[in-house]
Amino acid sequence: MSPSPARTSPRSRWLKLAWMVPAALLILAGVVLAARWLRDTPALQDFLSRYPGFSELPDGAPVGIPAWVGWQHFLNSLLILLIIRSGWLIRTRQRPIGSWTRNNKGLIRTRNQPKKISLDLWFHLSLDVLWVLNGLIFYVLIFATGHWMRLVPTSWDVFPNAASTALQYASLEWPLENGWVNYNSLQLLSYFAVVFIAAPLAIISGLRMSPSWPAKARINRFLRIETARAVHFPVMAFFVLFIIVHVTLVLTTGALRNLNHMYAATDGTGWTGFWFFAASLVVMVVAWVAARPVFLRPVAGLMGKVGR
Repeated sequence: MSPSPARTSPRSRWLKLAWMVPAALLILAGVVLAARWLRDTPALQDFLSRYPGFSELPDGAPVGIPAWVGWQHFLNSLLILLIIRSGWLIRTRQRPIGSWTRNNKGLIRTRNQPKKISLDLWFHLSLDVLWVLNGLIFYVLIFATGHWMRLVPTSWDVFPNAASTALQYASLEWPLENGWVNYNSLQLLSYFAVVFIAAPLAIISGLRMSPSWPAKARINRFLRIETARAVHFPVMAFFVLFIIVHVTLVLTTGALRNLNHMYAATDGTGWTGFWFFAASLVVMVVAWVAARPVFLRPVAGLMGKVGR
């Protein structure tokens, strides 16, 4: 009998990736040194003077961040955190923690037998519904109040200004921040990409991956499920990267003022926004802990049949 192959422990697998930490630090140091050198050249000095990092807003653009944006931001943060968690578990969990089958009665009835899905997928889809509803409310509010002008580029100079902002960030000499009045161009492009590109792509690809589609659905002619899967995961990776960079910059470019903008709807340096932010973190931790089978099963049982 041939010897069984040795199993690689989780610790040894992580040790094999340990080289990535010093490699990332070396790359980061190289980027900073290169950016600082470039900033001292006459050509880049002239470029930074011409494009300081901001594009002018259209006439009539609102000033300040209203309270509803803060509530939308909190709900979106909470939901996207749980959506990413549940999506990752769907992708990596080898043994489902349970199954869920929709009740074929009430307002929604079908001729075919409802499909059985994993409890993880049920939780993911339920969160998706709430996230989409929150997003639809956000779309209505930004266009009804004119807040869209703070999120949509309206001038081509946004691109050189974004490059200028990226260079300033990379050189560790932060650009002047005044998000209460106007986001810098790199923020503007990032927020536009999240709201108007990544979010719709996540919704469209997620809908296509739903198990409710018949095997021979006509949608296969326009969007195959393989294509949807190829889009959905990179979009999730984009959201993860955006969140990491976004939170890092919020905390390193004037944390108290930034937190007041998003959580207290004020432009100041007091501690009100920080405490609201701390409370939101507590809610996220509680929700993360509660997203377990012992809590999910009773809730899922209200909407269908839960099995093993």
